Parts: sequence; C-alpha cells; structure tokens
Amino acid sequence: METFNNILVVSRSTQHCIKVLRTGIALARKFDAKLNVLHIIHDPFSLNGWNLPVPSLDDEYKSMVAKARAELDRLVQAEKAEGLVINEWVKDGNPVDAIQEAVESEKADLILMLAHREGRLEHFLFGKTNDAIIRRLPATLMLVR
Repeated sequence: METFNNILVVSRSTQHCIKVLRTGIALARKFDAKLNVLHIIHDPFSLNGWNLPVPSLDDEYKSMVAKARAELDRLVQAEKAEGLVINEWVKDGNPVDAIQEAVESEKADLILMLAHREGRLEHFLFGKTNDAIIRRLPATLMLVR
C-alpha cells in the first residue's frame, strides 16, 4: 500500500459512517497522516425532480442523522483526547461539490466514503451521487462497507 499524507473521511452523518470514520482514524495513525472529516449536511428530499417524501421517511432520515451525529461527535472527541489531530468541517449543499472542494483545499490523497449498499435508506438517498464523485475526484478512493 502506498503512503497517504492527507486523508479525507466523508460523513453523511449516518450510522454506517461511524465505520468509515474508524477506518480513517486507523489509517491516519498508521501513516501518521493528517485526518480531515467532512460532515455533509444535505437534504436529499429537496433534490430537483423528486416528489415530496412520505412524512415517515423524512422523519426516519432526520432521526437517523441525529443519532449517528451524536456517536460521530463522541468518537472524534475521544480520539482528539488521545492526541490525534482531526480537522472537521461541515458543508451544506451538493455532496459532489462539497467533497471536490474539500479534496482540493486539503490536497487529500485518500478519500474514505461509505459503500452505499450497507443501508437500504442510505443507498436510496445517496447512491446516485457516488458515480459523480468517483468520476470527478483526483485522489485514491476507498469505499468502506
């Protein structure tokens, strides 16, 4: 495996993203790399061409994000307390644009993202953006299951 200096973990604040963050932490420690965590806030129900969601699906999504965000925050704080430097930021809007901006500004050479087959809701909400992200980004991409 090559050496990585700038690792970017993409989090959409879902439960499965916790595994992606843990993988990023392990790789940052292994390679003594800079770890950046990008939390994307994105309302997938506001996309053009989508019909209004079933209210229960919207509620389920918001609940899923709130629970996962609490666990992600706890994990980041615990690692920071152990001495790992983690740069975090939050971007709102189109995930593809937000990730590309983060890759370019942080000169990320490894991007960790969720392989969206883990959760049916996540795949439904985010699966279409993976192809666009993969085509546009000039870095190694690791999809974590």
